[in-house]
Amino acid sequence: MNVMAKAEKKISSAFIYFFGSFGGILFGYDIGVMTGALPFLQADWHLENAASLVGWITSAVMFGAIFGGALAGQLSDKFGRRKMILMSAIVFMVFSVLSGVSPDMGEASAYYLIIVRMLLGLAVGAASALVPAYMSEMAPAKARGRLSGLNQTMIVSGMLLSYVVDFLLKDLPGEWAWRLMLGLAAVPALILFLGVLRLPESPRFLLRKGDEAQARKVLSYIRKNPAEIDQELASIKETAKEERQANQKTSWSTLFSGKYRYLVVAGVGVAAFQQFQGANAIFYYIPLIVQKATGQAASSNLMWPIVQGVILVIGSLVYMWIADKFNRRTLLMVGGAVMGLSFILPAVINWMMPNMNPMTIVVFLCIYVAFYSFTWAPLTWVLVGEIFPLAIRGRASGLASSFNWIGSWLVGLIFPIMTASMPQEAVFAIFGIICILGVIFVKTCVPETRGHTLEEIEEQGTNRGRVKASNPEN
Repeated sequence: MNVMAKAEKKISSAFIYFFGSFGGILFGYDIGVMTGALPFLQADWHLENAASLVGWITSAVMFGAIFGGALAGQLSDKFGRRKMILMSAIVFMVFSVLSGVSPDMGEASAYYLIIVRMLLGLAVGAASALVPAYMSEMAPAKARGRLSGLNQTMIVSGMLLSYVVDFLLKDLPGEWAWRLMLGLAAVPALILFLGVLRLPESPRFLLRKGDEAQARKVLSYIRKNPAEIDQELASIKETAKEERQANQKTSWSTLFSGKYRYLVVAGVGVAAFQQFQGANAIFYYIPLIVQKATGQAASSNLMWPIVQGVILVIGSLVYMWIADKFNRRTLLMVGGAVMGLSFILPAVINWMMPNMNPMTIVVFLCIYVAFYSFTWAPLTWVLVGEIFPLAIRGRASGLASSFNWIGSWLVGLIFPIMTASMPQEAVFAIFGIICILGVIFVKTCVPETRGHTLEEIEEQGTNRGRVKASNPEN
């Protein structure tokens, strides 16, 4: 036991935060990898005119992630965040390899790949729910925005990594190119598994299970001030005590009880809007978007995803710099307004100037990506990680993740169908209107969480629930 204790004490806070957020690499790689693989897959399996099938192959991961997020949220409340992240890494490794070795059986090949990518999505959805919850429970309140933003940096780094891999493999024979692109996703999953083996469990989960000694030990790795450790333990214990005294048994209906409804609606709503705003239409289909705008082959446009990936990584670093300097709501509203205009203006310009340069839309998409990268992209997961009370955090985070993936799945599925039947400018204008609706939602329904402890945020929700209960007409 002493040897194990000494080994655990050597775990640095940097190691914990790095591998605690590394699950975002899996999320990001799989978002990005199909961008480059799809043109080769279409050519290899002759799917150029099969918009619905292409949509399903692309969006199958997101469909599986809808259920993976909800399932992981429930299981993590029972088994812990760490164990479920390990399980997600294993599932991701297995189905990444199976994607890369898809048999060539004509049309049946497409259905095989769709099923395998749905199962892979279980792991992607689990990671998207577990990583924010784990990071928020490990990070101190004053640095939670910045440290939780590591998740977004990992996501966009995974996307950029997949874009670079796609570009490097593009000159291989078509069949080998897309197979390697998909199969190499197993490598970051293996790295995640090996890193998480050494991670400690969340102190809040440990306290909830009654292991105060281990919770204190974990906090000692990531909090330098003993008084801060005592204060945080006391705060978490008080919240847990109130829950036990109420003898509360959480269920799905609990999420929408008066006490929690306000915070659940806010967190789930932000998670849903992030995807319905259309960002993944760009990330999944940018080579095809450029092809439709310019007439150049999609397989020759794989530099554009790298440009988008670089913008995303820079934006994530900008966010980490400004994360705890500006209110969450302010960043979301400013970002959403610019994103909406970036989608709507090309349609307006094209209406006024029918001979508009077709690359104008790509320039506006870059502006959209830039503002998305340091506002809605990271802040969604920061809010999901910090806005839900301890008693419902696993379920609520899973629900938010599922709604996020529902939006991602629908965007991935219907975008190629929409662009096959209407001008691209009109499609993006629809997403622009959704961006503006997201701004209105944040202004009216989302509380400010910057600088508040998780327990203070819960108290805000409790008080709001009491006000709503006493004034139902409000």
